[in-house]
Amino acid sequence: MLGSTHGTLTTDFRARVVACGEEPHAAVVSMPTAAVEGGLDVSGRPLHAAVPDLDRFFRPRSVAVIGASDTDGRPNTGITRQLIAWSERVGARLHPVHPTRESVFGRACSPSVADLPEQVDLAVLLVGDPLPVIEELAEAKVKFAVAFASGFAETGEAGAAAQARLAAAVERSGLRLLGPNTNLNAFEEFREDLDGPAIALITQSGHQGRPVYTLQELGIRLSHWAPTGNEADLETSDFISYFAERPEVGAIACYVEGLKDGRAFLLAADRAARAGVPVVAVKVGRTETGARMAASHTGKLTGADQVVDAAMRQFGVIRVDGLDELQDTAALLARARPPQADGVAVYSISGGTGAHFSDLATGAGLQLPTLSEEKQRELHSWIPGYLNVANPIDNGGHPVGDWRGRKIIDAILADPSVGVLICPITGPFPPMSDRLAQDLVDAAETTDKLVCVIWGSPVGTEDAYRTTLLGSSRVATFRTFGNCITAVRAYLDHHRFASGYRSPFDEAPRTPSPSFRKAQALIRPGRRLSEHAAKQLLRAYGIRVPREQLVTSAAAAVRAAGLVGYPVVMKASGAQLAHKTELGLVKVQLTSASQVRDAYRELTDIARFESIDLDGVLVCQMIERGVEMMVGVTQDALFGPTVTVGLGGVLVEVLHDTAVRVPPFGEDQARDMLGELRGRALLEGVRGGLPVDVDALVEVVLRVQRMALELGDDLTELDINPLVVLGRGQGAVALDALAICS
Repeated sequence: MLGSTHGTLTTDFRARVVACGEEPHAAVVSMPTAAVEGGLDVSGRPLHAAVPDLDRFFRPRSVAVIGASDTDGRPNTGITRQLIAWSERVGARLHPVHPTRESVFGRACSPSVADLPEQVDLAVLLVGDPLPVIEELAEAKVKFAVAFASGFAETGEAGAAAQARLAAAVERSGLRLLGPNTNLNAFEEFREDLDGPAIALITQSGHQGRPVYTLQELGIRLSHWAPTGNEADLETSDFISYFAERPEVGAIACYVEGLKDGRAFLLAADRAARAGVPVVAVKVGRTETGARMAASHTGKLTGADQVVDAAMRQFGVIRVDGLDELQDTAALLARARPPQADGVAVYSISGGTGAHFSDLATGAGLQLPTLSEEKQRELHSWIPGYLNVANPIDNGGHPVGDWRGRKIIDAILADPSVGVLICPITGPFPPMSDRLAQDLVDAAETTDKLVCVIWGSPVGTEDAYRTTLLGSSRVATFRTFGNCITAVRAYLDHHRFASGYRSPFDEAPRTPSPSFRKAQALIRPGRRLSEHAAKQLLRAYGIRVPREQLVTSAAAAVRAAGLVGYPVVMKASGAQLAHKTELGLVKVQLTSASQVRDAYRELTDIARFESIDLDGVLVCQMIERGVEMMVGVTQDALFGPTVTVGLGGVLVEVLHDTAVRVPPFGEDQARDMLGELRGRALLEGVRGGLPVDVDALVEVVLRVQRMALELGDDLTELDINPLVVLGRGQGAVALDALAICS
């Protein structure tokens, strides 16, 4: 099989291809297999994320405040006051800078950056235009700067140009800049009395991080907050890479409006995946309206949402929709120990509550294993026999009020199929709910398994909630069914993903293959290739096409049909042709020389009438049985080449049943793409149909990926449709192809 070694053919598949007369090109059997640290991939892009040393940003030894003020009523005054308090907390020396002030809040004030009494780690720019200050900071060897000023890319074309000038100046200077259009969130006060793994927070809109920040009031530790703003320099990816290596960080929570650099984001997510640090993100832009608003707010390119979604899944980034989901999911992932089993047990006072929650949980993909007969008999020693204890477990209410309650919980947690215990308490019902909450907290202290409670009361002031549940660092407490299900599913998915993660960047191809050199000769810059030329491109990468010949006369068509073998298909071939069937330029089931001659004349007559230039007529082998799929390449503005697979033929336009991945990826991801398709049952055989050669389809997807990586921007678009996948062991054949060159 093809793994993440990028193209080594299996013996079985090579034998199948050779038997069909399509000897694969040497490039496909000589791809690199060993991981190499650092370096560039085949298209010259980095294979590992550069991690900025942000220690002196978050914990500077000295800070300069440019534009500091202590005049009442001025915005800079409040900011200066907050920065003084923050610098004292982190042990930094603060130096005000202002050209006309001798002192600010009793501190000696320097007239300029050049007059600072020492080299500073961090400069905070309280000026309307930070550009003139950047050169001064560079000369003073300042490491980091923060620009609060707005009026840049978020305002439109002129602002974007100003931001580009600022970014260029920063790059020349050697310092690192946070902002512009950022805020004071990086300088918030974090509680130091909380322990355990922390959440590190990244937001492009500062206010959107408030729900996560306030988790501290519920006893959940927060270690950092990076408000990235317009990201003229430092971006979300930089902070993900940095936080992934911080020992105190248990999870990274992000609010992302737009990604500055798709490749940098993937490399950062890869670094977090290698470290086993979960990344949870709200990414704006699922709808056209959301994308438009995001662009106007941060000046970023939002990218096709399906591609963003796929890229996040590839690298284990957990995407959620709401800020409440962000806080609950990040909190659970930061604090919970790895699961010992994937099974979820639902335990409740009410049978209705258990049934309701179980229905939602099962619909979301959580596994609720049926408890063994032996376990059910044990539970029935404390729970009345007429109640269901198979899972969900209904205790009927009364057992939670006495010694039986704790025994029931311990018995459920002792079951080896149970990795998570969830207890929905829809409302306070003292003394039952209070005793139940305490028993759950006590049991959680004695087990490595995850215990979750949903406290459904809208009030939230009850002692059982505020003191008992929130006072426990071992129980994960939620307020809604939906948030609990989202978080638990993310928890199980993350650990399943992390346990088997292999970085695709480690085994990405480093050098061009012979296939690439052969394909380069076929590329026609700025042009669409004819079907015949596009199929030659596929052949270069070992993708099987039908036996066919390109002819320019009726007599040659008859000879070609005899060589190809009846029945045949005849198609007009020309660079202008994208949809031949609609123009009547495809003829199928031709079984005689006379039909071939007539078809040739008809095809060329239609082409002349429609003023279509042809490079000839294709006489093709007819492939009649199999499942029609499509595999393609498109260029995404953020991530570059992307690979798509889906149901082919007319179904691709009717059902839009496709899955996307961003190269590089391995065999597992290729198979996952097929698993995401709504029509995947067609590959397994339905209504008497035989299963098809899924292995061959996976091979084609990976070969197309290699083509996308090597040709890069030279290949704007590739569409293999239909790709007919034959029965098991028989391979897959590209019946038609469209390719557009840059």
